[in-house]
Amino acid sequence: MIRSGSIFYMRRNIVIATILCLILSSFGQVAGAENQRIVSLAPSTTEILFALGLEQNIVGVTTFCNYPPAVSEKEKVGTFSQPDIERIVSLKPDIIFATGLEQAYTVERLRQLNLNFYVSDPSNIEELYESILEIAELTDRRKEAKRLIAVMRSKIERIETQTELISQEEKVKVFIEIWHDPLLTAGRGSFVDELVTLAGGINIADDTPRPYSYFSAEQLIVRDPGCIILGHRAGGNVLEFVKGRLGWSQINAVKKGYVYDDVDPDLFMRPGPRLAEGLVEIHERLYP
Repeated sequence: MIRSGSIFYMRRNIVIATILCLILSSFGQVAGAENQRIVSLAPSTTEILFALGLEQNIVGVTTFCNYPPAVSEKEKVGTFSQPDIERIVSLKPDIIFATGLEQAYTVERLRQLNLNFYVSDPSNIEELYESILEIAELTDRRKEAKRLIAVMRSKIERIETQTELISQEEKVKVFIEIWHDPLLTAGRGSFVDELVTLAGGINIADDTPRPYSYFSAEQLIVRDPGCIILGHRAGGNVLEFVKGRLGWSQINAVKKGYVYDDVDPDLFMRPGPRLAEGLVEIHERLYP
């Protein structure tokens, strides 16, 4: 039988995979997948659930869950960082989908209350595929998951075909600005870094100590990226927004006008089905 509150951190491991199969078979005895009541606490899992055709099963989401548009009609159970546990319990969910890091405390509370939940916390695209498949196992949406992954792979492979002939010398150096004050970027180990590489670019911050780190403006100027993509809106003319910063007018990307704030950050920051679209958007900015 399934243990309520079990956390599924699945990786490519035969033993873990075997355990997963046993747990999933037991889970089906707890609640028929067709009639499951689902609460999603992360925008990424919400997008996956909708993409798998589970809109009618979702009874609660957080205020941060903003896609697809139909999610606005769902009951809200608090914010991403502070979901309302009492509200979640009142919805009588059969399973709750959450993520790691910032939701660690919430996950522990769910465990203490013996609620069934799944933690989706992939660190790269391949792990995202695995997470989608595991969510599909728990919700009886295996065929839908395979189709979804096939579409994502197709988009990614199409970009890889376009970039495989670009030499290292020709690749565009990129800086992804997640926030400007203080300057925050994405480095090695992040989805953003992986997408930049797949798009045929070189992330100038790929040597940062953590996937998301503060970055020195002086180092940015020295490394001189040929393209800058902002993960936030400049609130006006994007070139003027960055030109006013000390020394930035000498950066290659700024001089040539390759500074963009028109890519939805959810496409490349959120580990969900739209990451493939984010890759396409980044590639188009690097090689317009």
